[in-house]
Amino acid sequence: MTARSPAAIERRLAALESAERVRGLMARYMTLCDSLGPDTPMDELAALFSEDAIWIGVGARYAQTYGEYRGRAAIVDMLGKYRGPPAHFAFNAHYLCSEAIESGHDTARGRWMMLQCSTYFDGRSDLRSARLVIDFQERAGRWQIERFQTENLFSRPIGRWDDPARIPTPTTEQGKS
Repeated sequence: MTARSPAAIERRLAALESAERVRGLMARYMTLCDSLGPDTPMDELAALFSEDAIWIGVGARYAQTYGEYRGRAAIVDMLGKYRGPPAHFAFNAHYLCSEAIESGHDTARGRWMMLQCSTYFDGRSDLRSARLVIDFQERAGRWQIERFQTENLFSRPIGRWDDPARIPTPTTEQGKS
């Protein structure tokens, strides 16, 4: 079978489509986590995980902070605690980069570097980064998270996100001697 045979092309197309579905699932997960509050559709968040999924914090900081949750109900219960009242986050934004998705017939593994900018209900803010390794499974045409692993790389407090100072822009005088 050559790389240009119909079967090979179909396999490559299926892998691309799987990666795109996984990418969309992760985008939806992060969007829901960015807005965890009383109005968050927790049933939609739950549907992103398989019934027997695992959500685990690893490494010195996240193993202690988060630990491990087994099963969709336990994961959704953990995430639901961030809804409040008051909502844990006054502002929360996740950014994913350095993506690598490997997909098989009905499984995939995604790796991302994540940057998270947060302000909490008490006014404190921080910037953190984590390494994510997430396993996915497709069942009955639907991709779900099987294992979500997060490892903290750094965390640091910051002052405020929306500095009212003017944003510097080039001027016509700039660069003249």
